[in-house]
Amino acid sequence: MSRSPPDSASFYGELSSLEREGTAFVLVVLVDALGSTPQDAGAKMLVTPAGRRHGTVGGGKVEAAALKLAGEMLEADSAQPRFVNWSLKGDVGMTCGGSVKFYFEPHPAGGAAWPIVIFGAGHIAQALLPVLIPLPCSITVCDSRAEWMDRLPRAHNLRALLRDNPADLVPELPDDAFVLFMTMGHATDRPILQRALSERDFPFVGVIGSKSKAAILRREMTAGGLPAKRAAQFHCPVGLDLGTNHPHEIAISIAAQLLAERDRISA
Repeated sequence: MSRSPPDSASFYGELSSLEREGTAFVLVVLVDALGSTPQDAGAKMLVTPAGRRHGTVGGGKVEAAALKLAGEMLEADSAQPRFVNWSLKGDVGMTCGGSVKFYFEPHPAGGAAWPIVIFGAGHIAQALLPVLIPLPCSITVCDSRAEWMDRLPRAHNLRALLRDNPADLVPELPDDAFVLFMTMGHATDRPILQRALSERDFPFVGVIGSKSKAAILRREMTAGGLPAKRAAQFHCPVGLDLGTNHPHEIAISIAAQLLAERDRISA
């Protein structure tokens, strides 16, 4: 009897966590299963230097063999993916008469993925995410509106957080996060922005909006107790000065600024 595959959302959530941590791991996928096998095609597991982290490809001898190979790839710091075809009886030593085909995809360590946090899942965020997702980054989107969160694309490096009070997420964010504010308006941006500027020191903070919105935000945050110099330390309007007000052109200008700032800081 085959085992139930891991929940897809939790599996890719764990994969994303490993990337954010910068932990080396191997993604093992059971590509094909013929005859009598302990698991169905499509089963997956994540293997770190400490062993199996999440998921299963069937347990027993076949999983032990997959764990052994993944461990050898991690020890060799291999970056080359591999396909293997195993006869369960001849290669693995099982009594089953089937065969399996595995795909091993190594993800070497080398620093955590570039963290980008977006407060707000509206039109601009929806246009920006397809630009960011293919990049080597980990993305967190936080909003209180379920109807917008439901529209987010699915990706292994995208984490969606539905929070009644998004400002409560600020203390949980990594120190090197690039943080964007694009909620419903300045009234909903300001409490999160004020907390971010007063409690944290992120390398990049950007707010969607105009110069007049920026002036209002700075005035209100200063009235709320934030020093004037600190209240000025965010980019608004966020994005490079190019293109029109079309959401996708705004998204491209924001992505370009994020990349420019990332490269400037890391230079």
